[in-house]
Amino acid sequence: MRVCMMESPVDLTPEGAAWEGMAERIGELAPDLLVTSEMPFGSWLAASSTYDAARAAESLRIHEAGLEALAALNVPAIVSSRPVPAGKRLANEAYALEGGRYTRLHHKQYFPQEPGYFEATWFEPAMEGFEVFEVGGIRLGVQLCTELMFNERSRRYGRDGAELIVVPRASGPSTGRWLTAGAMAALVSGCYVVSSNRAGRTADGQVFGGYAFAFQPGGEPLAASTDAEAIVVVDVDPARARAQQSQYPCYVRE
Repeated sequence: MRVCMMESPVDLTPEGAAWEGMAERIGELAPDLLVTSEMPFGSWLAASSTYDAARAAESLRIHEAGLEALAALNVPAIVSSRPVPAGKRLANEAYALEGGRYTRLHHKQYFPQEPGYFEATWFEPAMEGFEVFEVGGIRLGVQLCTELMFNERSRRYGRDGAELIVVPRASGPSTGRWLTAGAMAALVSGCYVVSSNRAGRTADGQVFGGYAFAFQPGGEPLAASTDAEAIVVVDVDPARARAQQSQYPCYVRE
């Protein structure tokens, strides 16, 4: 199975030259499953410490347009995230697109609250998370960005039969902790871990670190994006994940 991961430029719109170039490259790679960055379209709402209803509405609008653009890629399966209304705030909803069919997968549960990432100001979950779904012929779970730091969730996914953990991110320029978290998620779950990220500097100076990465079951590095190649495909084998889950440390009972 071919899984595509990517760096998404800041303030990406689902039209225009940047999007068309990305769409062309994804088409050339012909993946079975595409994993995007976290809420890939438009401005990063959580840069502001104050909730703004007009900015929230604009993010809803551009991500709605993004659904059509993603569906037009003709990739068999896509996992992404977008804002959706949730009470007086928004929920960060991970979803799958398969043949134009939308499936709600997960609402982000854990939120940082610091400069550049005032996510608790903007978001709250409207559903429980961390269920396993079959998407594109593989059983997967979602950990949205900060959730990757919660190792127990990765381990539970493996126990629940996931073969792949997808991690849409919008993280900063420091990559070391994310690589450690990705490796540990793969090690404790026995799953492949594939993560995409935003990349670049916004007009206000916030920097997103890019660096999409993938780990094999067992925690070994599989691939990563580079300055020359921002969109990368990896081959994953669900049978290898299932086999790894009978190995150390996955078999150790809590």
